[in-house]
Amino acid sequence: MKTDTIVKVESQPISVSDNSQNSLDWAGSYKGVIPCADCEGIETELILNPDLSYVMKTKYMGKGDGKIFEENGSFVWDSSGGWISLQARKGGPSHYKVGENQLIQLDMEGNPITGELANKYVLRK
Repeated sequence: MKTDTIVKVESQPISVSDNSQNSLDWAGSYKGVIPCADCEGIETELILNPDLSYVMKTKYMGKGDGKIFEENGSFVWDSSGGWISLQARKGGPSHYKVGENQLIQLDMEGNPITGELANKYVLRK
């Protein structure tokens, strides 16, 4: 007599690495004063929304009439989930490393800013 054997296969959990995108409360408003070549600083607010849209408000301190410039758009995460890129940004920095309650502005090529002013390129929640 033939007997059927039943083999139970356990599925293994798939490991998903924690990254800024999936483990931080990244949505919200980030503010700071970014260095400026020909003014006292650029007062900056970057608002990241859960729907992957953003609002950026900038004001050049000590220059002009104090007008606040506002830009709206969308952003995307890089494949590692560690930094974002503001889409269709006109002439300014568009890459930010996302950290715990902070955004660190990257250079135009997406590399960390180095030098004595590097710690000035941080926006905080």
